[in-house]
Amino acid sequence: MSFHIRYDGQIKKIIKKFLFVILVILVSIVMLMPFGWILGTSMRKASESFALPPVFFPTEWNIENFRSVLNAIPFFQYTWNSLFISVVSTFFMVITASMAAYAFSRIEFKGKKIMFPIVISGMMIPAQSIIIPTFLITRAINVIDTPWSIILTSIYYPVGFFLLRQSMMTIPKSYDEAAYCDGAGRFTIFTKIILPMSKSPLIVACSMFFINIWNEFFKAMIFLTSSSNLTLPLGIRMLNTSHGNSNMPLITAAVVLSLIVPLLFYLFGQKYLMQGALISGLKS
Repeated sequence: MSFHIRYDGQIKKIIKKFLFVILVILVSIVMLMPFGWILGTSMRKASESFALPPVFFPTEWNIENFRSVLNAIPFFQYTWNSLFISVVSTFFMVITASMAAYAFSRIEFKGKKIMFPIVISGMMIPAQSIIIPTFLITRAINVIDTPWSIILTSIYYPVGFFLLRQSMMTIPKSYDEAAYCDGAGRFTIFTKIILPMSKSPLIVACSMFFINIWNEFFKAMIFLTSSSNLTLPLGIRMLNTSHGNSNMPLITAAVVLSLIVPLLFYLFGQKYLMQGALISGLKS
């Protein structure tokens, strides 16, 4: 009797696992379908863009669209502009967010509990709502139509600050005390002990921030006017303006090419995403 009970229990577990795997596969297919459509559209002819009935895969694979993108716009120049802005912005974000996180997690100072919600309130303020004062400031310091107009207005990243602060709060303060006994100062403790121990959430913050800046469109459209300074999202918009929606394969081909850099960046940091998310859980 007990054998049949155990056998029935094992069968139920196998069925549950099988159904779970099927569910995961179905959800994955649904989530990947938009990417598959973009990739398929990028390799079809322009005449098939609005064919009826619509087809998911092109009837004839055409990779000339990718070559046409490189001829239609200075793709590599726009890619370099986006890469420069993203890398430099990420560098300054790491400095500001990590130092602020260290101060709020390891140092006691007057007004700390009041300032913390003010600092993270930036997560709830849309960039569009403050674009006018931001534009006036960038014009006053004479950085309009330069990469620095995007960089200087993007280095404040409350999400990165929050992730790093939560991670640093999990590190025992006995490390600080031991370092103080050995004669280390706060800057040494920050750079040699606390920051290396916060590597996972730091990589998560860098990955999220880098992709955000790489895809930045609104501020780039406002601040950048010269063709030589445009970023990749603005370059893709130029394709839509000059060729129209009728040449959807050309536009989607540009989108596919633009995904290469953030995809590589994501693949580099994906193993730290779960670990960083767990470490950065809410801690008061």
